Amino acid sequence: MTGEVVPLSTRREPQIGFDRLELTRILDLYGRMVAAGHWRDYAIELGREAAIFAAFRRAAERPEVRIEKRPALRQRQGMWALVNESGAVLKRGHELAGVLAPLERRLVKLVD
Repeated sequence: MTGEVVPLSTRREPQIGFDRLELTRILDLYGRMVAAGHWRDYAIELGREAAIFAAFRRAAERPEVRIEKRPALRQRQGMWALVNESGAVLKRGHELAGVLAPLERRLVKLVD
């Protein structure tokens, strides 16, 4: 035994997250979908490459939709994506409001 001291890394991996306005917008939509009886649960995953909000019809299923924020794609097709249950990208864009538009339209149909 040499008595060597090995420092633990104090550097944390960078993590992507939602800012307050983004999360407010997403949770507002989620609340309205719950009130319409369509969604029942959600999950948030914060990682090194993306922040993901997943909405579920039932807790034991795959998410019906995922709202993904990938800042690495900001200069390309946009950092926001709406992904369906099978993993297909339904909408991609630079603005969250535009990506949420298909869900907003579905909500109007559910309420009517």
